[in-house]
Amino acid sequence: MLTLRLDIILKLEDTSTNSKYQTLNMTELVAFGLKDGPDGIHIPLIQNPCSPKEWKVEGFLTLPQEQSTFKIIATSKECGNVGFLDVDISKSNLQTAARDSECGKVQRMETSHDEFYLILGWNVHKVTSESFVAPDGNVAMLDGILKQINNLPNVACLKLGKLHNMHGDWLMSCFKHTTDLSYITEAISAYKQAVNNFPDDHPNMPHMLTDLGMALLEQFECTGNLSAITEATTILQKAVDLTPPSDMELNGRCSNLGISYRYCFDSMGNLSDIAQAISALQKAVKLTPFWDSNLPAFLSNLGNSYLTCFEHLGSLSDIAEAISAHQKAVDLTPIGHPDLPSQFNNLGSSYLTRFVHLGSLSDIAEAISAHQKAVDLTPTGHPDLPSQLNNLGNSYTTHFKHLGNLSDIAEAISAHQKAVELTPAGHPNLPSRFNNLGNSYTTRFKHLGNLSDIAEAISAHQKAVELTPTGHPNLPSQFNNLGNSYIACFKHLGNLSDIAEAISAHQKAVELTPTGHPNLPSRLNNLGNSYTTRFMHLGNLPDIAEAISAHQKAVDLTPTGHPDLPSHFNNLGNSYLTRFEHLGNLSDIAEAISAHQKAVELTPADHPDLPSHFNNLGNSYLTCFEHLGNLSDIAEAISAHQKAIDLTPTGHPNLPSQFNNLGNAYSTRFERLRSLSDIAEAISAHKKAVELTPTGHPNLPSQFNNLGSSYLTRFEHLGSLSDIAEAIFAQHKAIELTPFGHPYLAPYHHNIGSSFHLLSHQSDYHNNLQKSLFHYKSAASFDFASPSSRLNAAKHWATLTSKYYPQSQETLPAFETVMSLLSLVAGLEHTVQHRHLLLQDMSDLPLQAAAAACSLGHIDKALEWLEQGRCLVWTQLNHLRTPIDDLIQHNPTLAQHFLDVSKNLECAAARGGSLQPGMSLTEKISLEKEAHAHLNLANEWNNLLNTIRTTVPGFHNFLKPPLCSALIQSLPDSGHAVVINVHRTRCDAIALIAGVDGPLHIQLPRFSWDKANRYQQDFMTYLQGHQLRMQEAKLDPVEDQQERGIKPHIKKALVHDVLQGLWKDVVKPILEALAFHTSKPSSNTELPRIWWCPTGPLSFLPLHAAGTYGGSLSDVEGILDYVVPSYTPTITSLTNRVQDNSAIDADVSGLFLTCHPNAPNAFPIPGTIEEVKSVYDQVIKHGARVQRVEGSNLTVEQGLEYMEKFSSIHLACHASQDQKEPLKSQFLFHDGPLTLSKIMQKNIRNADLAFLSACQTSTGGEGLSEEAVHLAAGMLAAGYRRVVATMWAIKDSHAPEVAKDFYDYLLAHQCGSASGFDGSQSAYALHYAIQKLRQRLGNSPDSVLAWAPYVHFGL
Repeated sequence: MLTLRLDIILKLEDTSTNSKYQTLNMTELVAFGLKDGPDGIHIPLIQNPCSPKEWKVEGFLTLPQEQSTFKIIATSKECGNVGFLDVDISKSNLQTAARDSECGKVQRMETSHDEFYLILGWNVHKVTSESFVAPDGNVAMLDGILKQINNLPNVACLKLGKLHNMHGDWLMSCFKHTTDLSYITEAISAYKQAVNNFPDDHPNMPHMLTDLGMALLEQFECTGNLSAITEATTILQKAVDLTPPSDMELNGRCSNLGISYRYCFDSMGNLSDIAQAISALQKAVKLTPFWDSNLPAFLSNLGNSYLTCFEHLGSLSDIAEAISAHQKAVDLTPIGHPDLPSQFNNLGSSYLTRFVHLGSLSDIAEAISAHQKAVDLTPTGHPDLPSQLNNLGNSYTTHFKHLGNLSDIAEAISAHQKAVELTPAGHPNLPSRFNNLGNSYTTRFKHLGNLSDIAEAISAHQKAVELTPTGHPNLPSQFNNLGNSYIACFKHLGNLSDIAEAISAHQKAVELTPTGHPNLPSRLNNLGNSYTTRFMHLGNLPDIAEAISAHQKAVDLTPTGHPDLPSHFNNLGNSYLTRFEHLGNLSDIAEAISAHQKAVELTPADHPDLPSHFNNLGNSYLTCFEHLGNLSDIAEAISAHQKAIDLTPTGHPNLPSQFNNLGNAYSTRFERLRSLSDIAEAISAHKKAVELTPTGHPNLPSQFNNLGSSYLTRFEHLGSLSDIAEAIFAQHKAIELTPFGHPYLAPYHHNIGSSFHLLSHQSDYHNNLQKSLFHYKSAASFDFASPSSRLNAAKHWATLTSKYYPQSQETLPAFETVMSLLSLVAGLEHTVQHRHLLLQDMSDLPLQAAAAACSLGHIDKALEWLEQGRCLVWTQLNHLRTPIDDLIQHNPTLAQHFLDVSKNLECAAARGGSLQPGMSLTEKISLEKEAHAHLNLANEWNNLLNTIRTTVPGFHNFLKPPLCSALIQSLPDSGHAVVINVHRTRCDAIALIAGVDGPLHIQLPRFSWDKANRYQQDFMTYLQGHQLRMQEAKLDPVEDQQERGIKPHIKKALVHDVLQGLWKDVVKPILEALAFHTSKPSSNTELPRIWWCPTGPLSFLPLHAAGTYGGSLSDVEGILDYVVPSYTPTITSLTNRVQDNSAIDADVSGLFLTCHPNAPNAFPIPGTIEEVKSVYDQVIKHGARVQRVEGSNLTVEQGLEYMEKFSSIHLACHASQDQKEPLKSQFLFHDGPLTLSKIMQKNIRNADLAFLSACQTSTGGEGLSEEAVHLAAGMLAAGYRRVVATMWAIKDSHAPEVAKDFYDYLLAHQCGSASGFDGSQSAYALHYAIQKLRQRLGNSPDSVLAWAPYVHFGL
């Protein structure tokens, strides 16, 4: 049954400015002519609060559809009946639509006085009766419609269109009473057929389009189908466009269009959609008079659109407009009106949103009040009640997050549970209500730590995901919150499956969010947080790279001024800080501080997030101080942490962590300044952190651990046993409260191990030391902890065991653990430069391990550990270039894949880009992409390596550290290799002899690390005093300087004592043990060869020149009298060359020479011209293949090309060693530097000899004594089999002589074809040339320093 509903207003207009009727008070309207008796229908009037001369009827006037006329009288309090009108609503152009529609008219009444007149206006709504006949009981009606449709010809006609529209109405009515989605699908089909039967210019077309659009909108609300909302918007836009401006239905259609555009924006995030939504809704409000009953709904929809716009753009004017619109909607909705609860609900949501972004407590109070009213006004059983309860729960949850009152989170959970319980199964809003219930449980868990809460949270979020259809726009949000709950669970229990689930959920949230969607930044932010969390526990570099990348994108995609921008900067800073703590790159801590400062600066003064941002800024400053030591940084840290506490309300759940971090800052400053007040403040703050943290809270173990650390620090300073007792008690609690498998368990065991070690010096020595070792061993053995934390504990375990129990069976396992972790900490995922940085603090570990093994008689293990732990970077590079001919035979596809990844990984590792101040965000993101690609390659390479070892027969040891027995089998036949291990505890030589089964152990009791270090310092001082040592890579012209190096400060020292000490304490005992030092061989006897592999400070000393020098040459005794010395970075690099000593291709065999005597910004070295010309003439005379390019005629790139075209090269130029960045060590060509990093990127398969006639080409960095980071080693790594290099600056006048004698010998002892060039006798050639120079110069210290810099590397 259809009825007509009238909304009526009355307006007073004065004709006289002095009329007494200006304050006329209208009280009611009386309608006659209806079926309500002779007294008429009395309709009370309500005065418009904004306009005292306007009134609106309370409620509606209802009349049957068939009645169109009646009479109406207006009554005032002062004058009684004052107006009369005959109403004829048939003249209002009422449409014949079967669905809800409206039209209206304004008419002047006849009045009893001429000094005023009354205007009566009305809107007519044609509505369906409230009763509904179930489909089964209304079959006759449906059959009638369908019969008429089927009897009409299949051509477009108006009658057919109307019938299809009626069919659609019937189907929609069925859906509203059954929620069966199939009815909507059929209704849309019917409405589309109706539209197809009407021309665009027909007056009913806008109505038909509206019916179709609203059905599609309904379908979208139920299914989330994006095509439905897109189509709905297009159709509703057309309905508005076709509606005349005077049509009374235009406002309703504009409102519907605005709602549709807002849904589009919510789903796809296009900013133009929300702008269109606001525009359409503004038009709807503007077209609607205040008395129209639809105005509150239009205002509410407008407010919702402004709210949505604010949530994504952050403009405060938008949230102000939202609250204003919702407040007007509430004010205009009569008490008892069924829409009032929803108006209060929307008003509360606006206040809640503004509170979240601005933090004003009055806003959250208004939000809770409005939401509570919405719930209170909604009848039990009303379908909107679950929604009102849901939003009330959201307000309480937010209130709790900022004030920490447990009653708030209890109210929130209660409200959300009721919302879920009252929502029927299958309801489209049920997933979002489960989602919010899960959020409230997660929030309480973070505060109280009750495992039942996080279990409930995960369960609720999983249900939300499961119930949300694929493709629904809410699905990304559900995945996002599921990920958040898994993170919270992981932080408490440490189960790796939880953090994996968190990352997976957050990745899905990001993947399902369209590009440009306003929620994409926040979802990227959460994904970054989950990666950061896993990195903090496992230390896998790909995780922190992913985290930084995600946070950078979140910042980049967030508009300036957006309220979320501070939190995104905050989390970006956290990820940079975390990476800095792991890798130590100073650019990372600078980026962290910068990001945290921006977070603080962009956060309003009263915002609830400000304390957290101050806290994190303090953490960054604290970490910066710990690495750089600037007191201003620790002062900034303490200040920031104090502000965080001062701004945090009592009882707030974040307060314990704020106190914890303040305590850390005070403790750190105490360690620097030793002010007792600082350590007292630290202990006090840590105590408060523990006291304020609820039992069971996931942070409690960490708080106990830090409290213990503060007590331990004070014990170390004051020695009070009560402090160490408190420390151990707190550290025990930390371990006790941490579940097994949690990554933090390793550092907690490490810390208590330190406490027991210190206590052992005070009491019960043996018992406490055993406890210390137990905890160190435990920490080192936890395979679920990060490699760096395990290595730190393993070092202490091994060191203490070897020191206090040198014969213990635990010593070897302890050092085995250390060595196995070393390569994990400095793995292939790092750049070469960063691996060197990491190894600076670990270079002593292989030497310590080898010394311990020697003391226990395990010489083979000592050698294996030295090979495993020394020259780690060169070993890794060699692994990337290892010939895999055998693997190709077994599995060519796998072999090729391994080769491709190895090549790409080598290039990635050599990249030199790093974050720099002033870089744009785009540049930073680009660098992070490079780093991320590098990490992916490293992971892929490791996976391939594992595949080869586990699936290819016979390859189970592929690229594993070599065993001693394998090394001995591949030694050169022509001599012995000797490793000299120099450690603070002892010095040993390990000699390897071809054909002998095991290594020969030679103890060096007269030598020590202290002596080696003193020799090194004395020798370096002497070189500096004689202008032969270059400390910095500065190439400034110096007048009369003729060395191929840099002029440093001058100091005096003696060289003979150093060389004599090396002879007597090191070289001579070794030669005697090898039976070389019996009598001097005759001049015609070919001397045996020896390869030195020194360690520690000995790496920087000229073992090849050891001897006694004081008188005539006949009185001199030294190493050159008995052997031909060479060097090798490791034994493995030597044996690899023996194994891969294939013939040089004939078309490549030859010598390339170049000199650069006048390179820019360097002093001239004219002797290089003579040197290169002389060698060139020698080779030409011999008939070998040779080419020479000098100075500016050769670029760096061309030089690299010639290295590939010629098997041997001779470089006569300046060279320099960069101590800070070894890979920037360089040969200076005329057009720029040929750096070690560029050479490393070459893999010259036919490389033979490299003669580096330049300064310091074999001197590594002192901080990397075990890595052999010098140009000679770089040439070996690039593929050269043998290298002639120098340990310090060489005289420009001597270099040509040495080169001439060298090539004289080499060319005289050539093997192979006459046109080829063979460098296999290079060691003997250098020995010959040096002896010739010695004969010419004599035996003075200056003479020794002229020939001693020349060294030979390789075969």
